[in-house]
Amino acid sequence: MKKLVVLVAVCFVAHICGAQKKWTLQECIDYALTNNITLLQNKISSAQREIDVKSSKAGLLPNVNFNTNQSVSYRPYSESTTSLTNGSMTSTSALVNYNGNYGVSAAWTVWNGNRNRNNIKSSEMNKQLADLQVEQTANSIQEQITQMYIQILYQNEAIAVDSEIVKQALIQLDRGKEMYNVGSIAKVDVAQLEAQVTQDQYSLVRAKSMLENYKLQLKQLLEIHDNDDFDVAVPNVDDHNVLVSVPSKKYIYETALNTRPEIQSNKLNIDAARLEEKIAKSGYLPTVSMNASLSSSNSSGRGTNFGKQLKKNWSNSAGVTISVPIFDQKQTKSAVSKAKLNTKNSELGLLETQKKLYSVIENYWLDATTAQQQYISAKSNVASMQASYDLVSEQFKLGLKNIVELTTGKNNLLLARQQMLQSKYTALYNLSMLRFYEGQKIKL
Repeated sequence: MKKLVVLVAVCFVAHICGAQKKWTLQECIDYALTNNITLLQNKISSAQREIDVKSSKAGLLPNVNFNTNQSVSYRPYSESTTSLTNGSMTSTSALVNYNGNYGVSAAWTVWNGNRNRNNIKSSEMNKQLADLQVEQTANSIQEQITQMYIQILYQNEAIAVDSEIVKQALIQLDRGKEMYNVGSIAKVDVAQLEAQVTQDQYSLVRAKSMLENYKLQLKQLLEIHDNDDFDVAVPNVDDHNVLVSVPSKKYIYETALNTRPEIQSNKLNIDAARLEEKIAKSGYLPTVSMNASLSSSNSSGRGTNFGKQLKKNWSNSAGVTISVPIFDQKQTKSAVSKAKLNTKNSELGLLETQKKLYSVIENYWLDATTAQQQYISAKSNVASMQASYDLVSEQFKLGLKNIVELTTGKNNLLLARQQMLQSKYTALYNLSMLRFYEGQKIKL
């Protein structure tokens, strides 16, 4: 009985601990890179391209086939016949005859304008493109997770601010009721304080609802479908994290050109398109192939056993075939023209991707730099608004300020805090993205 109680207690504690697990950003990324369905599908596509590489390499080998044909004939009204077979007269009167043919044939394409070897290169490039697609998907997942994770951190801190505001509003309401009881303020002023408390509480509830919604979005992004509570670990984000030196956008761009999979993929597309030109041009060149075969046959009613018949009917053959294209209704010319146009299109695709990459990096750099400057100003503004609000609150307690002035001071302080939080986490997110495009792991 004691063992059962201990076991139940251990299971309960394990369940509680599991429910209270808080995910770090790195844990979220690692989990997504292991379990994301789209990423797993891309990895399967990469494995399929690997099979295509092996198949194209096998195209250099000859084809070898064994063929046999077995037949039986039934002639119920046949008469005895005499025929000359292999120099001897044979008499056949069987109602049922069996015939068999056996052969081994081989064909090998010796040269076809180097098309087979270029097909191997093409399949290897397709495998590399599939691998790069895996990297692109992984990068996109990491960026989405980071954005949502930082949004949760922002909302967590916003809730702390809203909670403090509700606390201060309740203190002011209690003070207002005391002042009303001694006749310092009117009842309408108390009503305004109560309305302010209600509004602040509503803002707090709304902020908490938004936080749960962001957590749900992150959970869905990670493709976690259980009913357990989901929460994230809240790291300590100080001024050092926010005001760290912003790297040069030119350096980040030059680094990204050599590391980002979307750039490498576009460069590989150009190489693949040029290779397709060579494959298309091979249609102008002759094809050389070799073939060989071994065959024999047997038939019933010959008066000779099976083995001797196979030996006497044994036949060998070998040959070389050269096929020279003369006119193919402009199929090769059309294929070459299309391949050249595809190469130009791939080159334009690279230019477009490079411009887009620079635009993304430039936006991250500008947003990070601007957010840092705004954060410095916002911190100073919060300090000023806090001092002003504290002074107005004290004057309100002494009956020197009215409700309107108190509410205005609080709203100014709230706006200043919101601006500080927005600039803080905007800077944090954009700095994280800049480091990521620089080739570093995402970290806060």
